Amino acid sequence: MPKLVTPLTDIQVRNAKPKDKAYKLADGAGMYLLVNPDATKYWRFDYRLNDKRNTLAFGKYPEVSLTQARDQRKAARELLASGTNPAATRDQKKQLANDVAANTFEKIAREWHTNRLSAWSTATAKDTISRLEKDIFPEIGKMPIADITHMQMIAALRKVEDRGAGEVAHRLKSTCARVFSYANQHGIENRNPAADLKDVLKPVKASHFAAISADELPAFLESINKNDTRLYAPTRIALRLMLLIFVRSSELRTTPWSEINLETGEWVIPWQRMKRGKLTINPDQTDHHVCLSRQGLELLRELHHYTGGSTYLFPNQRDHGKPMSGDAIRMALNRMGYEGKMTTHGFRALAM
Repeated sequence: MPKLVTPLTDIQVRNAKPKDKAYKLADGAGMYLLVNPDATKYWRFDYRLNDKRNTLAFGKYPEVSLTQARDQRKAARELLASGTNPAATRDQKKQLANDVAANTFEKIAREWHTNRLSAWSTATAKDTISRLEKDIFPEIGKMPIADITHMQMIAALRKVEDRGAGEVAHRLKSTCARVFSYANQHGIENRNPAADLKDVLKPVKASHFAAISADELPAFLESINKNDTRLYAPTRIALRLMLLIFVRSSELRTTPWSEINLETGEWVIPWQRMKRGKLTINPDQTDHHVCLSRQGLELLRELHHYTGGSTYLFPNQRDHGKPMSGDAIRMALNRMGYEGKMTTHGFRALAM
């Protein structure tokens, strides 16, 4: 016959004094207060499952009260009645809590970013992570992604908007929404605090890249050819080519000589190097064929005298194994006196 145990009272628990050795004060149904010689008190619950004795810790007194410990005992006994080991359930909950804490927004965002690298250009990958590192990670990066609320997301984005970077704020909203979506798909999160923020940020007016008009083109050409600008010869040729071919400056700068056929006057850009191809990996994409004009071909032949021994049409002046940097064209335009009047994107605007 089970030994009858008189339940503990709050006064008994509070007044329990330490002894030379640890001792137990039973509350019944397997639960007791363990009183140690150093006066610390802990709740414990002994139970048997599959003919094995187990002990479950309910916490330290007074942090865990008598009532709270009894609630834990009740929950544990209900699990035992269904054949479930309460210790195993607790371990699972602890692991889940640890996983939630470990899956910070920054960790998941970097994981998503790495996963997307093969579909992006180098510039897109760099810009995306740089924006997150500058504006989002300092605000919510260390938080578990499952704990981030709409208001916290809004606060982080408005901080960017308030400094006058509205377009960046909108880009970050889109990026963060994709990070949360990635977390959803991997079972880490089931909400998307960045998805329903359409009217939270102020609308941003579409901005157009600075470009000269067709009437200003003769003066621009004259400026390219002037010797007093002291432009690097390949850079001068790059500017003239961009007026003839109208490809993106990044495509022109990173073009290897292997894509150019000086005999047939054809330039074949592999689809993987095109901007559209970088956004979507699609095996059905086709290469982009550019038929060079007579003037364009003459410029490339002239360029070949300068850089024909390099991998790229426009190698970096300091490291010929790398292509010309994006700043080279911008700096040349500034040197010519067109800062704020003409951009690398402006060349393509002239074709429209």
